[in-house]
Parts: sequence; C-alpha cells; structure tokens
Amino acid sequence: MTPKEQVLGSIRRGLRRSALSDEQAAPLRQRVAAHPRHLIPARSRIDHAAQITLFIANVTKEYGTVIRVGGVADVPGAISDYLASQNLPSRIVVAPHPALRDVPWHDRPLLEIREGRAGPLDPVSVTQGFAAIAETGTLMLPSAPERPTTLNLLPDTAIVVLQASRVVGPYEDAWDLLRAEGGMPRNVMFVTGPSRSADIEQTLELGAHGPRNLHVVLIEDHVS
Repeated sequence: MTPKEQVLGSIRRGLRRSALSDEQAAPLRQRVAAHPRHLIPARSRIDHAAQITLFIANVTKEYGTVIRVGGVADVPGAISDYLASQNLPSRIVVAPHPALRDVPWHDRPLLEIREGRAGPLDPVSVTQGFAAIAETGTLMLPSAPERPTTLNLLPDTAIVVLQASRVVGPYEDAWDLLRAEGGMPRNVMFVTGPSRSADIEQTLELGAHGPRNLHVVLIEDHVS
C-alpha cells in the first residue's frame, strides 16, 4: 500500500467504514477526471489585456504593488529601484528557477544575490510566479525544487516575477494550466496581497503570518 492508501485506510477504520466498491468509486473517479467548472464571475470573462488590468487593480486593492517591465533585461533594475524606494536592503534570496537564472543580475552589481531556499534572516525573496488569477488578484505558487515554498513565507518582503502571458481570468483556468504542465505538486499556495490580520480590535496588521510586502514584477512577454 502507498502512504496515501494507508492514511485513507486508517480514516476508514476510524469511521468504521469499508472500502468503496468499484461501483461506488466509479462516479467519484469520473468527477475527478472531468474537472467540472464552478460558477465563473463575469468580471473574469474578458479579453487578456483587460484581465491584466483587472489583476493589477486587485493586487493594489489588497495592499500589494505591481510594476510592468518590457522584458527580462529590465527585471534587475525594477527590483533594485523598488528596494531603494522602500528603503529595503539589497540582499535578496532568489529561487533556483531557470527563468530567473536567465535574468542579467550582473547589470545591478550592488544587489547581493543568493540562490536557494529562504531562511529566517533573509529580508527579501524573489520567486517565479507560475500563474496569476485576475478574478481576485491572486498569485498561484505551486511548490517545486525550483520554487521553494519558504521564499513565500519567511522573508519580510516577497517579490514575484511573473510573465503577463501567465495571467488568466478565473481560478479554473489556473488549475487547467497546472494540470497541463506537470500535474499536482506537494502543495499549491494562493497569495492575495501581503500577509495581514485584523483579529485584534479589527486593526489591520500587515506581515502577521508571512511577508509584510508583496511586489509583482510583470514582464510584458506577449500581451494581446
């Protein structure tokens, strides 16, 4: 038995239920294979250029920031300028993603770059965004060796480099993209703005459970 089957077997025994018969399991397998669509709000049923505009508006509404750049060559300058404008250190930890390795970091020699996972003392992280959902201004960040999850959680400032072509309308389109490009990873993080909480006296506190700042560098690769 696989570990998954062992866990599910333990749950069934705890509930005093037997394993599903093939007849009982068939409709469940069909549903999983079909990926039925849920209700999709009309605000995401727009052309791609409008989806990008909606994504930026929603990120801004959720206390994040977005800068649009013309290509990969502009990424180091955009990040350096952002760090300077926020009075943040130039020491960054970068995801070991092939697309980020193509970035000409040497154009900004004052940036101190380390590649790999983030640690508790790393102030700024840079990761590659897998996809973005215009419907809510949300980033989709599946875990992978080239996209360590710690980059999304530990640093006080998270910077996500995202291709404009990866902006989709609804969540369903983002899931379709993930399934088409390798299937389900260990986990998928959905990030909508910086971490925040208003649990105490309804006072908004940024950085409550993760990054205090979220900045998106949007590369205009081929926007329609």
